[in-house]
Amino acid sequence: MDVLGVRLLADPTAGVMALGFVAVGILLGTMSGLTPGLHVNTFAILLASVAPQVPGAPHLVGAALLAAGVVHSFLDIVPSLAIGVPDAAMAVTALPGHRMVLGGRGREALRLSALGSGGAILSAVVLGVPITLAMERIAPLLVRHIGLVLGGIAVLMIATERTLRAKVGGLAAFVASGGLGLVTLDLEPTGMIPGGDMLLPLLSGLFGIPILVVAATGAGVPPQEGTTLATNPLSLGLWTLAGGLSGAVVAYVPGVSAAVAAAMAFVALPGHAGDRGFVVAVSGVNTANTVFALFALVALGAPRTGVLVAFERAKLPPNLPLLLVSILLSAAVAIALVPTIGDRYLETVGRMDNTALSIGVGALLVCLAGAFTGPLGIVVLGAAALIGAIPVLADSRRVHLMGVLFLPLAV
Repeated sequence: MDVLGVRLLADPTAGVMALGFVAVGILLGTMSGLTPGLHVNTFAILLASVAPQVPGAPHLVGAALLAAGVVHSFLDIVPSLAIGVPDAAMAVTALPGHRMVLGGRGREALRLSALGSGGAILSAVVLGVPITLAMERIAPLLVRHIGLVLGGIAVLMIATERTLRAKVGGLAAFVASGGLGLVTLDLEPTGMIPGGDMLLPLLSGLFGIPILVVAATGAGVPPQEGTTLATNPLSLGLWTLAGGLSGAVVAYVPGVSAAVAAAMAFVALPGHAGDRGFVVAVSGVNTANTVFALFALVALGAPRTGVLVAFERAKLPPNLPLLLVSILLSAAVAIALVPTIGDRYLETVGRMDNTALSIGVGALLVCLAGAFTGPLGIVVLGAAALIGAIPVLADSRRVHLMGVLFLPLAV
């Protein structure tokens, strides 16, 4: 009997071997997800470069690679919440998750993120086939009019700012980051470690360094309260669905990244969603696109995420039953890991000197940029950091910095 791509009943050893590879993938995804500044695409390319040397059947290596990507997408919320928390006076321009940490609701944010990611995975598995069939027809239309779609989203993001100053700042951040993306996104970096791309210094500079600069003068992570979810199941389900469906766009529309889809999900959320809705939806985007992209790879032969590009580059066979179960197993483990590790992560960071921590993480981001993208990446990191300061100065939301991907994609 063929189960999960291996004959478990006829050969139990093969079943144990498959679970072992998935466990290794979970371990690798845990380590990478908890490393500040390490993008899942960079991590996937690193794994792809060593995959051919791994002893074991290629379909098992593929299961491990996908498990690592899924767990990374769950756990990267942990350092994002715990590191770079600004002073309470800067809460208006902080990221939604940081605002929850400042309010003592970091533990709730961790659980919301885990539920958003887990729910999006389940919805993607259930809806994968029908959405694939529908997107085969809709995707070409979106591709033809992607400039109008992204332009409309950008206008909505800027128009919903609270003040004229914030609107002007949002527009400036969008245009400046978009210009930087046009100039640098397609450059070929030459770092010491192969597999780097310009997204690492761009996103680290735009979203990471400015947060750390502000956080260096703050008080760090305040004491966190209980884990009660201050929302109802219906809203939680709708936010999860918004993130999951936005994640589907990544799989079927060329050039649209998870970050762009997250901005689309942000616009799609109802006005009352607030920080909690944003955390749930964005977490759902990051994980749902893994499943949808797998369906797109099998149905259309097109890898749309960094993990699946790495999967193709390593010439691993797409054993769909095994890979789907690998995703579900790793997601089930990750749902438990996020609050278990995340609570301790918040407590540990809360006891550390905030200035030293911010400087240390900033130095890590510079080292990662240099290792993967060379001197060019460090220069781009610095330029991106200057542009990333615009929302802080203008009291506007940081989502406008997604112009770094919106504008090149539209053009």
